Formats: sequence, C-alpha cells, structure tokens
Amino acid sequence: MARIEFRNLGHAYGKNPQQPSDFALQPMNMVWEDGGAYALLGPSGCGKSTLLNIISGLLVPSHGQVLFDGKDVTDTPTRGRNIAQVFQFPVLYDTMTVYDNLAFPLRNRKVPEAEVHKRVHEVAEILGMKDALKVRASGMSADAKQKISLGRGLVRKDVSAILFDEPLTVIDPHLKWQLRRQLKQIHQQLKLTLIYVTHDQVEALTFADEVVVMTDGKIVQKGAPDALFERPDHTFVGYFIGSPGMNFYPVKLDAADTNGIFIGSDRLALDPARVAQLKRAQGTLSMGIRPEFIELAPSGAEGALEAEIRHVQHLGTCQLVTGTIAGHPLKGKLDTSVPVQAGRHWLRLARPETIFFCNDERIAQ
Repeated sequence: MARIEFRNLGHAYGKNPQQPSDFALQPMNMVWEDGGAYALLGPSGCGKSTLLNIISGLLVPSHGQVLFDGKDVTDTPTRGRNIAQVFQFPVLYDTMTVYDNLAFPLRNRKVPEAEVHKRVHEVAEILGMKDALKVRASGMSADAKQKISLGRGLVRKDVSAILFDEPLTVIDPHLKWQLRRQLKQIHQQLKLTLIYVTHDQVEALTFADEVVVMTDGKIVQKGAPDALFERPDHTFVGYFIGSPGMNFYPVKLDAADTNGIFIGSDRLALDPARVAQLKRAQGTLSMGIRPEFIELAPSGAEGALEAEIRHVQHLGTCQLVTGTIAGHPLKGKLDTSVPVQAGRHWLRLARPETIFFCNDERIAQ
C-alpha cells in the first residue's frame, strides 16, 4: 500500500490557465495516508474522475506532483504504479471461469502456481465466491461480475492502492448495500488503501473513513462523515450532504442591534458574541441549519421565528415538514412526540448546531 500526496496538483486541458474556471481540477495540496479508505464525492463534471485518472497514471497533470510514499510518480505510466482499478462496468474475461479471472493478474506477473492457487482461494473466501470458482463469468449476474472485477484488484498483494470509479452504478439497488458492506469489511480486514469515486452520498459516507467533497473542479472539504454533516466548511457541502440538505437563509445586520440579526424582515435573537463576530466578517452572510436540528418552540420564543408549514409527511421516525420561514423555503424534521398540522408554527433556529457562512465559507466559532 502507499501514502499518496498531492503537491500543488492541478489540471487544465487548455494552455496557460489564468483563473479558476480555466482548470478542470484546481490546484490543491493533500495527503492520503497508507491504508485509509477515501471517497471522492461530488456531482458529475466536478473533477473527481479527472483526479482518479491522475492517481492511476491514465492522465498526466498539467500542474504539480503526485507522490507515492514520497517518490514522485507524476510522469510514471500506469504499469509502473502498481495500481488496481475497478471501473463502473465490470472488467473481466467472460469466457474464463471465476478462478481463472482471479488468477490472471498473478499469472501475468509469473507468480508460481502454488501461490496463485493459495491467493485465489483467499480472495474468493473474502468475496463469498468459493463455490463459484469453476463457473464461467459469462452467465453470472452484474453484481457477481463486479465482485470478480474487485477480486482481480484484491488478488495482488503488491498494489499501492485500489481505485473504484463508481463501481456500483450498474448494480441493482437492493444489492448495493451488500456490496458496500463487503467493501467495508474487506478494508477492515486487509487494511488496503482504497479510493472510491461516487456521486452518491450514501455510498461515500458508509464506505469511507474520510470523504473529499468536490464541486467545479475544487475540493471544498475533506473530513469524516460526521464532520461533513455537523460542520460543513462550505455551503455546497451543507447542501450536498444530507437528505434533505441544509436550509440556508440570507443574514442582514443592524449596526445598532447587538443581540439580533435579520432574516428577511424578521428579527432573530442571537447571542451578542455571535452577532459581534458576524459584524466583523467581510462579505455576504448566510445562516445554515439542518432539517434535523430544527425544533418546535413556544410562540415568540427566544431564538425562534414564525413559519408557515404547508405540508407534513409522517416518516415514522420524524415528521418532515415543508413550508417557508421569513419568506424563504424551509424543510424540517420534527420530533413525532407532538403532532404537527399545516399552518403557522414557531420554530427554533438559533441553536448550537446553527452555522453561519461568509461568502459561502463557514465562520469558525
């Protein structure tokens, strides 16, 4: 396995990029530790596959360096990096048996047959495919074929990292959770360096120790799943992570008001120290709160605003409410202990979990 480091790494397809929009992948510095499980998460076109192809050597970056265990491999071709890659569609030999598919990468490297036999059976055991070793791949289901493709990466002990490029896209939804669970178990058992590209937040958050969130060719946050949910560094992370995503409200300040802010024309009482901090910020201010942290409050309560709730969905564990607050869209997940009907209700927004942003970046408390 390898420690992977990016030094001022960026990529532009055009010559002489002058501004961020000229880059497919904006310059970055980052370290991925040996044996970690990482996910690259973001919408289509955000640059995550470009970054994965740079790691694998399929693409040479226009700027910066890629290092494996401190060694510069920026210009090293794929065959010299000991990388295994699992693609969106299974890569295997349909006419071969499962055994021969798993054995192929080892035989191609002239590994002794006794070692091939041992390693193939070890990997088949991990994948739960020992009973299928003599079966031809051509007649197998899509999820079984993808497991074989995964096994072809696992069978080699010398790989620096295994890269996954949206490997569950073609898998039936009810089988995805099984494969995600197996990937997690494989990582815990073998301590491989795994890098997983996906646009699906559930896949990323359940698979990875650390998630790298990308948008417009830029990394906006890298962190553990709970940090991305509770402390998003950027409004995009708040919006993209969570279902529904974070609520955002524009904030206005009154120079004479030391313990309150305005959302639209409604005043929200706030801790004076927090108001003072917001007044020191330079730029466009907004407030973010996740639907999970909104709660019902008594009429006129401190830190609460009156909302118009238009729809209520009972989801068993919570009541998902949709409406408006201070003229802006609202989504909240309210406790089921107090039944809620459509109409006007007071909701508490000023909470410890409430986050403020300046120019879309989180203001640290």
